[in-house]
Amino acid sequence: MPIYEYECLQCGKNHEIMQKFSDAPLTVCPGCGGEVKKLISNTSFVLKGGGWYVTDYASPERKRAMDSEKGASENKSKETKTETKTESKPEPKKEAAGAK
Repeated sequence: MPIYEYECLQCGKNHEIMQKFSDAPLTVCPGCGGEVKKLISNTSFVLKGGGWYVTDYASPERKRAMDSEKGASENKSKETKTETKTESKPEPKKEAAGAK
């Protein structure tokens, strides 16, 4: 169920009320009984991951373009992995016999 914000015109308090889509908007403040107005606020959810039209039901041309982009990025990551350099460490110096 979505959460709606209301502001009381009498006491000035903001209220967050969980309501069904089919519920009528509030008209009375739950705190003081004054008149309330519904506020427009930011959404509190983010859509992530697969399962969207663009990725799952796209046209064949779109799928080919996405596959070619994916292949290009994989090739770049393989190239960077093979180009790693190894560092050689100098051998530790041995102490000369009889040196103090």
